[in-house]
Amino acid sequence: MGCCSHCGEWNTVNEISREILPRTGIGIAGVGDAPSLAAARLGVAGLSETGLGLTGEVLTPGASITADSEPDRRPISIADVRVAEERYLETGIGELDRVMGGGFVEGSVTLVAGEPGIGKSTLFLQAIRSIALRGQSVLLVSAEESASQVTLRALRLGELPETLFVLDTRDVTGVAAYIREYQPSIVIVDSIQTMVDPSLSGMAGSINQVKACADLLIRIAKVTLIPFVIVGHVTKDGTLAGPKVLEHMVDTVLVVEGDRHHALRSVSAIKHRFGAVGETGLFCMGSTGMVAVDDPYDMLLGDRPAPSVPGSVVFPMARGGRPLLVEIQALASKSSQSTPRRIAKSVDAGRFTILLAILENHVNIQSDGFDQYVSAVGGIKVYEPAGDLAILLAMASALRLVPFPFDTVAIGEVGLAGEIRRVPYLEERVTEARRLGFKRAILPASSEIDVDGIEVIPVSNIRDATSVLDNSRTEGFQLVSCG
Repeated sequence: MGCCSHCGEWNTVNEISREILPRTGIGIAGVGDAPSLAAARLGVAGLSETGLGLTGEVLTPGASITADSEPDRRPISIADVRVAEERYLETGIGELDRVMGGGFVEGSVTLVAGEPGIGKSTLFLQAIRSIALRGQSVLLVSAEESASQVTLRALRLGELPETLFVLDTRDVTGVAAYIREYQPSIVIVDSIQTMVDPSLSGMAGSINQVKACADLLIRIAKVTLIPFVIVGHVTKDGTLAGPKVLEHMVDTVLVVEGDRHHALRSVSAIKHRFGAVGETGLFCMGSTGMVAVDDPYDMLLGDRPAPSVPGSVVFPMARGGRPLLVEIQALASKSSQSTPRRIAKSVDAGRFTILLAILENHVNIQSDGFDQYVSAVGGIKVYEPAGDLAILLAMASALRLVPFPFDTVAIGEVGLAGEIRRVPYLEERVTEARRLGFKRAILPASSEIDVDGIEVIPVSNIRDATSVLDNSRTEGFQLVSCG
């Protein structure tokens, strides 16, 4: 800025490094009074008694980091880097631990996203309660609910452990002092959009506040080696609220999905620096909290319509290394409007429109004058391209009023030219379908798999795929539960 907006003079504005946080509480580079705790956890000698710098030095207000201020920070060969063994904190909830690759890694920061009322707070209250029941200290920082509200929810889960501590505050700078006092094994912050840093301007949830609060919590986690779980809000279109950089800053991003009108919930990792992404844990929301579901097919396929109903196709989707069979339903009805409706639920609406255009152009199945509806049953969202073939066949079945074979599954990506493309994890998907009693699988012709006990029907384009409807077989089918 060349001209001062206050006095109107030129070249009078000087840059000043603002103190990031108040002198009481947390320092710019770490935890205010907690060097001894951090040193004990890290096993690092020489940490300052007044602050935790990146190299053990104190950063005073107004100080800047230059090459001269860190003379010992030099590039080293990656072969000489000592890698510490990752230690996991298990929650005792099998489905959640599996998604996390064994539990929460020391010093990691996990961001949890999901729609309001989907069960985020309940699930992680169960997780820290399970840890506290093992005698370990845990801290829940509640910025949305009072301590009494949290206690009422915890009472529905059962016994209240004495080592579960609740801090109902919105001031992020007060967290460090309590970490030093209670030395928790894990910290939950609910939620990051309601936390504020009093030293910064802006209301809670603003970009600056969210970034500053998250950055501070991440610094604390890395210094103390305490795993942090940060709960975040989502926007109306389902994306994580706040700056996109928030997802880059954390180590893990978990997404809790489901339909609030259905009991089934899924927890999946879309980012995980310590393990595989895409793993999914399944839960059922009940009066006593979230209950892990080992075999969800009673809810997903137990109430399938009779074989004579058109528009029903089963698709084996892949969630990480776990196949999950989901029913895709389509419906076509005479439209009374000049522009027919196109409504998709739990299915990518844009993809649905593209598949409808492909169906009309390459198979000459016209949908003009018909309202089109498509849905994935059970509240499970089907967004992967491997579900294209199942969605397209469900729409063709509904438009032709011809039932799809009841004992057959469909897997494949559909291109704009009408070709059927191969997708990953085909063998695992078909094996899971066979386990549940399905007899046939419509697959891309380019895939070369052979699974005993199930007939593979290779198709190279959608004309070959829709020809299955002409020879539809509606034999009786009974879902086999493997316990």
